[in-house]
Amino acid sequence: MRAQAPARLLALVAAAAVMLAACTGAGTETALESRAREHPSPTPSLPAANPINPATLGDDPIVQVVKRVAPAVVNVTSRTLTAGSLGGPQVGKGVGTGFIIRSDGIIVTNFHVVEGALSLKVTLPPPDGRTFQGRVIGGDSDHDLAVLKIEGTGLPAVPLGDSSKLALGERVIALGYALALPGGPTVTSGILSALQRTVQAQDPEANNGQGVTRTYQDVLQTDAAINPGNSGGPLVDLGGNVVGINTAGSSSAENIGFSIAINAAKPIIRTATEHPSAAAAYIGVSTETVTAGLASQLGLAVDHGALVVALAPGGPAAKQGAIQQGDVVVSFDGKAVNSSDDLGQLIMTKKPGDTVSLVVVDPNGKRVTATLTLGTRPSP
Repeated sequence: MRAQAPARLLALVAAAAVMLAACTGAGTETALESRAREHPSPTPSLPAANPINPATLGDDPIVQVVKRVAPAVVNVTSRTLTAGSLGGPQVGKGVGTGFIIRSDGIIVTNFHVVEGALSLKVTLPPPDGRTFQGRVIGGDSDHDLAVLKIEGTGLPAVPLGDSSKLALGERVIALGYALALPGGPTVTSGILSALQRTVQAQDPEANNGQGVTRTYQDVLQTDAAINPGNSGGPLVDLGGNVVGINTAGSSSAENIGFSIAINAAKPIIRTATEHPSAAAAYIGVSTETVTAGLASQLGLAVDHGALVVALAPGGPAAKQGAIQQGDVVVSFDGKAVNSSDDLGQLIMTKKPGDTVSLVVVDPNGKRVTATLTLGTRPSP
């Protein structure tokens, strides 16, 4: 049985410009306006506003979190080559968000923010405002993650939290350069609306403009506003810890945004920082954690493992035919696979070119053992 296709989403790739126009003009005074000028109506009495106590405002948890986190939220601007209207190449511009996780200039953002970039400019928020040239030191196109490095010291940084400890309904805060508006990051707040979602988002600029639909696994859903330009920004808890990476918003519904859970990103971040630009093993599948509820809903023969929901075109799995969409991976190289995270972490222990043994349960409930030679994960 196949799962129903998830709702269509809009991937957040480039900045959207906003223009406000006001028209003023001079004209002849009308009779009605003349009477109003000669016999003005009394000004209505308005209730007095309650005075704001700055000390009380400073105790607001969101205000406190923003004070700590905002200095580490950076603007990432990319320069890319695009096809011009007359067929010739033109230099395009994309704007996204990133956040500093180490004081020596390690930054996390989305893969689609930096994909195909000729150059990257990273700008700290005001009042600092410094600008740095950025370079990609690692990433994962399937998981839409990229790790950057800028040459700086003593930079503000934000800590990474533990997304496995999040609770449904917990308050969260999203920061990012929504719509590329000047003056620092935009702040929105809300709650965690759902945990462990699997969604698909269209990225029309990927694959040299051919477009691609990415499958995001075990993502966080929030009603905090996530708009174009927020891509790659942090979703933080009330302790000021990053629990998610803002990635996509719904194109057909309000108050629905998605963030990559930080625990899913940690192995990729760790590999990039410990082994910059190192080649990572890759099988080319997107998976979803199998739970008892999902197994019952889809009629699966097992209640654990990693359900293959998509194959990357041209990836090792698609080329070699060892895994098919709808299979559930229950073992990888002799080790049990109980979740998507298990599979991802086991793959990270291998090198490109390694041959591994996989045990999968196909849609008919048949247990199949297959071998697969690992490829090299595409980098930005």
